Amino acid sequence: MLYSHATPSDKRAALRARLAAGELLQLPGAFNPLSARLIQDKGFDGVYISGAVISADLGLPDIGLTTLTEVATRSGQIARMTDLPALVDADTGFGEPMNVARTVQTLEDAGVAGCHIEDQVNPKRCGHLDGKATVDLETATKRIRAAVDARRDPNFLVMARTDVRASLDGAAGLAAAIDRAKALVDAGADAIFPEAMRDLAEFEAVASAVDVPVLANMTEFGKSELFTRDQLAASGVQIVIYPVTLLRSAMGAAERTLDMIRETGTQDGVVGEMQTRARLYELVDYAGYNHFDTEIFTYRP
Repeated sequence: MLYSHATPSDKRAALRARLAAGELLQLPGAFNPLSARLIQDKGFDGVYISGAVISADLGLPDIGLTTLTEVATRSGQIARMTDLPALVDADTGFGEPMNVARTVQTLEDAGVAGCHIEDQVNPKRCGHLDGKATVDLETATKRIRAAVDARRDPNFLVMARTDVRASLDGAAGLAAAIDRAKALVDAGADAIFPEAMRDLAEFEAVASAVDVPVLANMTEFGKSELFTRDQLAASGVQIVIYPVTLLRSAMGAAERTLDMIRETGTQDGVVGEMQTRARLYELVDYAGYNHFDTEIFTYRP
């Protein structure tokens, strides 16, 4: 009933332990708190909170328009609904190093298990779009050092994302991305998110070059193929995210339902595809609330 039974510190420690054990963890992207509960119910290892999804949920493109307050608020709402650790997209840290420090502490307070901070310029762009530009190495490492220095819980995961592989600043390429990843680890990053890798060999090259966990972004319509869990594990990847998958699935179903109502005048033709009332009540633990109300706090003369 209500929120997670696990504390934020418990979730962070559990994430650290599983990564240290060398496990590969799958983190589907939650687009709202209820979908986070569903991710847990289906037996996944964690929840991912995508900046692109938060932007889209607000009706905005993923071009750096969201604020720390918006991201932290939504992250907190999602993280508190699941016993799983939640990893959140913190974009570029929402400003200069002092802003990055504030971002980390604000996200700690929101209850997430970690965040990733990228090396794009402000305003950033979606990682799988063309036209990205990255900051210089000194600026990128300052962001990570500020994040690591600011955290109060040593188990809070600070992940560095690098977009150098597909940037337009003249330094694009796998070798440049690997060099950047190594420097970010030296700056204190606990894990590396190499964005827009082209194939499994590139993931393997990054994973072989650093001694921290590597994340693979399995987003649809992106630069990478949609590799399987086993393929990525064999390439040395330890964290796999599916950032926009559930949002795209839900919005696709919503669009088909609206089309059905417009065309036929009723939703009857798609009711069989909907989540049932009983299943919804199960996910929100309606029975638990009912027990609390009727057995404990309802006044009976």
